[in-house]
Amino acid sequence: MAIEIHWICDDGSLAEHCAQWRQLPYVALDTEFMRVDTFYPKAGLIQVGDGVRAYLIDPLQVTEWAPLAELLEDRNVIKVLHACSEDLEVLLRLTGSLPAPLFDTQLAAGYLNLGFSMGYSRLVQEVLDIDLPKGETRSDWLQRPLSETQVSYAAEDAVHLAELYGRLRTQLSDEKNDWVLDDGAELVAQMRREIDPYALYRDAKLAWKLSRAQLAVLRELCAWREREARSRDVPRNRIVRENALWPMARTQPNNLSALAKIEDMHPRTIRQDGEFLLEMIKQAGSLPASEWPEALPEPLPIEASAVLKQLRAIGQAEGERLNIAQELMLRKKTLEALLKSGYPNGPYQLPESLRGWRRERMGQALLDCLASAGEQP
Repeated sequence: MAIEIHWICDDGSLAEHCAQWRQLPYVALDTEFMRVDTFYPKAGLIQVGDGVRAYLIDPLQVTEWAPLAELLEDRNVIKVLHACSEDLEVLLRLTGSLPAPLFDTQLAAGYLNLGFSMGYSRLVQEVLDIDLPKGETRSDWLQRPLSETQVSYAAEDAVHLAELYGRLRTQLSDEKNDWVLDDGAELVAQMRREIDPYALYRDAKLAWKLSRAQLAVLRELCAWREREARSRDVPRNRIVRENALWPMARTQPNNLSALAKIEDMHPRTIRQDGEFLLEMIKQAGSLPASEWPEALPEPLPIEASAVLKQLRAIGQAEGERLNIAQELMLRKKTLEALLKSGYPNGPYQLPESLRGWRRERMGQALLDCLASAGEQP
């Protein structure tokens, strides 16, 4: 059956349609974008599905996004997306707003134990028994006119996403539906959290091996790379490659020749920013000890893996009881943060990342498990 497609190519039409969509219980949202040589995604198309029709919004022609922002923030309309982290980035960049409430169909599939991290095509096949074409995912969405194949692909996404929501929602208990929405709210909260460039060094590869004085240099390098990537709108590795950061902080080169010998240092970086990098390394390297970051904790020792396995088993057992994909239960980073809070002898503290129903259902069991593990000889 042919899909009814409506194009929205001007501000007035978008405002009119957004007013209509705000009368609905839910809308499906998808985005097509390009992100090849840029830090920020460039929107090529916004798709909206109301369960019957597909609406294609052209972001190369629309300039006034306030009506869409108001729709996104309207808590009476559920916004349905799939595996939406990059879509959220596109919407935030365009409108300054993020969807609430947010129902992610990939999360819903996990809560129904259909599979974890299911791709959209596979989920549509599983739930709706429809085979979607896969040929346009990497095509040029900034070209105009879009090809007939691109338009058809985009419209199908919007229509079937709305159908997916209808099918999945009826299978979810009200409790599980609340959990899907809670996880959606957490995705939105994560997107809203401003990344502090001066905190990025903590996640750099092998950073824990550096002294506090070397960490001061790494902190400056990571912060500068992040700021420059944003301001130049290029990928971070175009500024300085990831693998060059740690050896720069460790060896602290003081001339271009030494800088060029750094592992994975691109000649373009030396040409464009070499002198600046040397001066930054020099200044950061001469900071007084009072301004050095705290030393970073070492990774958990190999002996801790047995305890991690016991903690994971708590999530697995609860997942089986609730018939939820086990991967949705307890994230590895959360368990590692819990273990690092007191390893090896305690006391342990539940990490902030363990929130909501997971904390209520499994928090005490995790602490009890660690207490009993600590009592074993």
